[in-house]
Amino acid sequence: MVKKNGLELENLPKHFKKDREIVLAAVRSDGFAIVDADSKFLDDKEIAIEAIKNNTGAFLLLNKNLTMDKDILTLVGLDKHIKKGEK
Repeated sequence: MVKKNGLELENLPKHFKKDREIVLAAVRSDGFAIVDADSKFLDDKEIAIEAIKNNTGAFLLLNKNLTMDKDILTLVGLDKHIKKGEK
């Protein structure tokens, strides 16, 4: 179900929103599905990357530590804002 429409994650029971594989499939279909996933996935770099690949706007939903991650910033085109020596 979430492979075709990631936003269907919103309608699933909580235990599905905590399942990494289901959340991964959902964000690959629609990056904004990350908003309905368990909050622990807002810190999951792989989930974040897949969400951003689908919709760069998902960047705005991530926890602060990932919004400062070099790989994430590069993916959204903000890598020029990284200070030397930062990860």
